[in-house]
Amino acid sequence: MKATSLKKESNLSVSPMEFYVSEETAACGHKKPFSTYYDNPEHSIKLLKGNCIEILNQARKNSVDMIFADPPYFLSNGGITCHAGKMVSVNKGKWDKSKGAVENHKFTLEWLNACQQVLKPHGTIWVSGTTHIIYSVGYAMQELGYKILNDIIWYKRNAPPNLSCRYFTHSTEIVLWAAKNVKSKHYFNYELMKKMNSGKQMRNVWEISAPQAEEKKFGKHPTQKPVELLSRIVLASTKEGDLVLDPFSGSSTTGIASASWNRKFVGIELEDEYLQLSKKRLESISNYPQQNQEPKTHRIPPKRQEGHNACYPTYA
Repeated sequence: MKATSLKKESNLSVSPMEFYVSEETAACGHKKPFSTYYDNPEHSIKLLKGNCIEILNQARKNSVDMIFADPPYFLSNGGITCHAGKMVSVNKGKWDKSKGAVENHKFTLEWLNACQQVLKPHGTIWVSGTTHIIYSVGYAMQELGYKILNDIIWYKRNAPPNLSCRYFTHSTEIVLWAAKNVKSKHYFNYELMKKMNSGKQMRNVWEISAPQAEEKKFGKHPTQKPVELLSRIVLASTKEGDLVLDPFSGSSTTGIASASWNRKFVGIELEDEYLQLSKKRLESISNYPQQNQEPKTHRIPPKRQEGHNACYPTYA
């Protein structure tokens, strides 16, 4: 399904309030309750605290238009990496520690299955990850009957160097885009993506810098994504008024991008540290320009450099 206009389209989108059963209903049903950590009705934003699998299993089925998920990479192994020119530990917390390939894949299957239940029949999901988990994600998607649409290669212009000098420097992440199942007639804003790419079909290699200091002024998340990346994902696969879900909300970049482009948002996060960070960022949503017109674009790098022709939205 292609989009032919940026005009606001009417749809039967579920509100963040209607996405899940109430805490009281969950408690009466002997299910583990969860709490609403942050609610912003003005921008249709709701942030829930709890385990995403438990919450999604209580949520309304077939209610979400698009999901973006950035699950644990299971990289907290006691090693070190380079950040801002300094050697730092790669340990992010208990949530990122590996339990072994079998248990890690079992977890991937569980949360992807829960996400599939809440997706609308024609909804789509985006999952970001490094080589450490993305192949497990892709295999799990096939096991569950998702239809994989694209693998996006996110190339980071400003990736940090590797310290061991024993392998190539990691400068990419893969983002898998999939429809709920093979029968899904997914939404794709083809014309806008083409317009953002100087009238040429947008390819699956996206050159976008990792988050800059301005995006981390309220605090840092170890796997924070740039608003530019999430904005492109939101614009490519949703319409105004659609409901976007992030089951591993982290610093809520997905919420920032969704609200900036007039989409509804529900985020789920378990860690208090990142809930506090998200709340600060979401409370400042008015500082982000509300987009009610087509994004302006520019070419990076300059056109004279052969082999690079991607264009990205900029905010006036």
